[in-house]
Amino acid sequence: MSTTDRAIRSADAHSAHTYHPLPVVITSAEGAWVTDVEGRRYLDMLAGYSALNFGHGNPRLLNAARAQLERVTLTSRAFHHDRFADFCSALADLCGKEMVLPMNTGAEAVETAVKTARKWGYEVKGVPDGHAKIVVAAGNFHGRTTTVVSFSTDHEARDHFGPYTPGFEIVPYGDLTALDAAVTQNTVAVLLEPIQGEAGVLVPPAGYLRGVRELTREQNVLFMADEIQSGLGRTGRTFACDHEGVVPDVYVLGKALGGGVVPVSAVVADTDVLGVFRPGEHGSTFGGNPLACAVALEVIAMLRTGEYQQRATELGEHLHHELGLLAGGGAVTAVRGRGLWAGVDIDPAHGTGREISERLMGRGVLAKDTHGSTIRLAPPLVIGKEDLDWGLDQLRAVLAG
Repeated sequence: MSTTDRAIRSADAHSAHTYHPLPVVITSAEGAWVTDVEGRRYLDMLAGYSALNFGHGNPRLLNAARAQLERVTLTSRAFHHDRFADFCSALADLCGKEMVLPMNTGAEAVETAVKTARKWGYEVKGVPDGHAKIVVAAGNFHGRTTTVVSFSTDHEARDHFGPYTPGFEIVPYGDLTALDAAVTQNTVAVLLEPIQGEAGVLVPPAGYLRGVRELTREQNVLFMADEIQSGLGRTGRTFACDHEGVVPDVYVLGKALGGGVVPVSAVVADTDVLGVFRPGEHGSTFGGNPLACAVALEVIAMLRTGEYQQRATELGEHLHHELGLLAGGGAVTAVRGRGLWAGVDIDPAHGTGREISERLMGRGVLAKDTHGSTIRLAPPLVIGKEDLDWGLDQLRAVLAG
């Protein structure tokens, strides 16, 4: 039995089967490349679902982490620490907002956004207690907590986890008319992904986000943008909302904010929204810890250069041009996305998304399927053009076979 087989068999025996990973066991990584336990190298075209926007083992992020590891890593929020204020100030400034509520995982940030919207609705908008409604989009992926799966339309994520949390209205993604009809006097927020990642990298119609912004402003409803996957450079802008010149009331952030080093997430908004919280009403032992703040501060500094947004723009144009050529060849039926992020629909005659991902793995490229016939491509923003072209060559070879 190979080292890979032994590791996978042990994992299957002792861990809950909540994922169906590709049969590769990674032991080291650098930049856009990873190495498995057998010594084989692979080009990472997934980047931890955008958590690794700055690549594996980014020296700036590792240096920031090492320096903080030698000082202090955790105080809990019972005490102040010397990185917290700088982190909150820098992230608020990056978002053009006033306040930050730090958490750890993306799902925690979404839960926090839900609580924020409800509390704002009761204490600021004047919605009767217990009657707040939040409008969400079909096909969404905001996490897998019990509240979040309550408004999921993905049966794998939702079924047999009830009873479900009430208070959510689901409308078709990209449909402003349906959204307008769903908003009532008890609606406190609209929660959307500017680009739906898990659904297959779905980009909404042009003008949709502007329409959501106008509608929510007119109806005194919070617009909450889940930029956990789409944000922090992935699409060629700091935030995906920037492509339409839209500033939501609330940013929900995670993944790349921790640089692939530690889990860091946050809800970012102005004082009139996040100012509704008082001590004891919400919190997290690890949220905003010194190590997380140190790494996230370096992420923010890197984003301020604009280098990564520019790379995602230029390489993204190249990526979509090349994928567009594939779409005319029969094996690829559709390509969607923005920046260094693409959803590629495969003609079932050429294989399922899983099968295509496995064949890519056999040629040294790691990608991941979603919804049966789609593969997602989201390489680190540090990937070189030659490496990107090599990865695309492997996709062409797989589809030609």
